[in-house]
Amino acid sequence: SGFNSIGHMDTMLRGRHHIGHYKEGEEFIQNVFHVLFMLFSGKEKSNLTICWLQYEISKVVQCLQTKNKKKLKAQGRKSKKLAKNLLKAPDNRNHLSLWKLYAYLEWLLGNIDDARKVFDTALCTAGTGGLKSPQICSLSLLYAQLEVELLESLEGAVMSRAVHILTKLAESGPYVPYSGQVLPVNVLKARKTYENALQDHLSKTPVSDWDQVSDTNQLVNLVGCYALFQYLTLGIDAAVLIYAQTSEKLEAPGPQKCENTGENFGIQNFPSALEAVTLLHTNLLRFHMKISVYPLNPLREALTEALKRYPSNQSLWRSYIHIERKSHSASKARRFFDGVTRSTNSLEPWLFAIQAEQMRKKLIENVQRADVGEIHSTIPETGLTNRIVALFEHAVQSENGTHCPLLWRMYLNFLV
Repeated sequence: SGFNSIGHMDTMLRGRHHIGHYKEGEEFIQNVFHVLFMLFSGKEKSNLTICWLQYEISKVVQCLQTKNKKKLKAQGRKSKKLAKNLLKAPDNRNHLSLWKLYAYLEWLLGNIDDARKVFDTALCTAGTGGLKSPQICSLSLLYAQLEVELLESLEGAVMSRAVHILTKLAESGPYVPYSGQVLPVNVLKARKTYENALQDHLSKTPVSDWDQVSDTNQLVNLVGCYALFQYLTLGIDAAVLIYAQTSEKLEAPGPQKCENTGENFGIQNFPSALEAVTLLHTNLLRFHMKISVYPLNPLREALTEALKRYPSNQSLWRSYIHIERKSHSASKARRFFDGVTRSTNSLEPWLFAIQAEQMRKKLIENVQRADVGEIHSTIPETGLTNRIVALFEHAVQSENGTHCPLLWRMYLNFLV
């Protein structure tokens, strides 16, 4: 028809049947992958393979969000077929990052036992790199995180499969699948190993010798594994302590102190590590609040601090909206949004401020419409409508907002 959107637009509140990838857009994207696949080889090809699998996983996640079981089944079949074909290629057989994504795909589709087999097989064939291998570390972290999400409470968590995975990682020996128990002596040894590994990593000097990407990833995975291990064996406070110590260390080298190393290091590499560590920290707090009683304040403080520093991090904003939605007073969140939008050029704070107000409006309308027939039409909620329009007006006047099609479409959609 000439103007069918390619891909999809998550922010629009549409009927369930609309959400998903349009056929033409989907064909186009698949063609791009197929064509590029012929052109690349070696490392580039494996990076492209990872992108392709991540894209397939994003479609599965979308089906999960819309709770469309029929579509999920069909999408799952397609994605699994593609993943298996990609893994059959000789170059990819020992590629741990791909095995990790394939296991994650199985897990999302609800095939927990199959996913565990894939994870176990990958870890058994990965060798004995332990904490020194970034890929084994990253694989074990995802596996342990997924296992932790299945826990109903922290009782007996010391004997869980997640602790077994993290203990085996610290031992650096060949991996042995979980047999139902974890020896206390192994837990103590693993804790010592983690502690030493983290100290070694953080005391690497001079910092400018770091290989940018792999060392940053390695540090983040190591901190994630150690904190999760502490959480399962000692509790939330021990885990939070690890995050606090790491953040303190990463914040220490300011740009002004690093002038003599030739490269302005304080700014370049650490923010990415610090941002990732903060994300792990807030996610763990959110999870802990879900399975046990815990005050909201530590999470709120961690999120507001992080968002002042990383105003364009969408995951952090999502968490922030999620927790503020539960509070009855909107003023604190509004003041915070206002402060962040004034101090940054990025668009995310505007978009999330608008989304938060739209959620509030929807909530109020649902309450007003409850079981009273047609009465709701006589008392429209104009205050919030005016506030949202004002937010849109300010957002489209900002330099980045003027050029953001998404923002204009959301505005039009809202006015309609």
